[in-house]
Amino acid sequence: MGSKLSVNNHRADIIGLTYIYPVLSRRAGGLSIGINFNTNNTCNWRCVYCQVPNLSIGAAPDIDFELLAKELRLFLGDVLHGDFYDRFEVDADKRVIKDIAIAGNGEPTTLKEFARAVGLIGQIATEAGVFPSSDYVLISNGSLIHLPRVQEGLRVLNEYHGQIWFKFDSATEEGRRLVNNSTQSCQAAVENLLIASQLCPTKLQTCLFDFAGRGLPDTEKQAYLEVLKQVWEHSKVRRIMLYTIARPSAQPEAEQLAKLPADILEAFAGEIRELGFEVTVSV
Repeated sequence: MGSKLSVNNHRADIIGLTYIYPVLSRRAGGLSIGINFNTNNTCNWRCVYCQVPNLSIGAAPDIDFELLAKELRLFLGDVLHGDFYDRFEVDADKRVIKDIAIAGNGEPTTLKEFARAVGLIGQIATEAGVFPSSDYVLISNGSLIHLPRVQEGLRVLNEYHGQIWFKFDSATEEGRRLVNNSTQSCQAAVENLLIASQLCPTKLQTCLFDFAGRGLPDTEKQAYLEVLKQVWEHSKVRRIMLYTIARPSAQPEAEQLAKLPADILEAFAGEIRELGFEVTVSV
């Protein structure tokens, strides 16, 4: 018998595999099959809300492609034809594969053979009959999209009708340093977003939360709205996902973080919708 899956349990080792893990995703609304390239718990950012323990700065290690293929085929067979849903006590209305999401314990585009991995996953999921009825998602901080090898992977993702969920938590330099511990400028992030949107359907995902009792500062809101005006004018990005923290952070700042109330998120979503964007809110 497995552990009951819930939106609060995103452990990458829950089924004992190296690269594959199941998630009941708030944002996807059902079963999301996660792919973890960053098995060494490394990332090129350190977001203060990150739930990965022992996170360190670095890149994904080289992948064992044979093991990745074996695990994905095994797990898809268990979900589609085995008793996975019963073992993990998945509710009846969640017993559908909403997506396969490349996410995991760090930034997946740090993988050197990123394009090859994207193609392998797409091929296996298509052979199993999961694609094209389920989504193919890359969850990324977007920081490396200017690199040709990453752009190659996005082209492959697009061939499988995939989409990018581009992390964009703050539109100020101060906010990006505070929330993401990133030295990449806001302008560089916007430029990468524009590149991503030209290569593959892209939507923004923004995590909003109360840091040290400051709530949602007006300076952050106004800067975000100004960036969205650029995005509207220069890209095809039209969808935005606002959400707040749901799981405990494993970072030193954890005790300073708190969820934002739904009414605050909804009010901000309303301001964004006035610019023409489609906005979803998850709390």
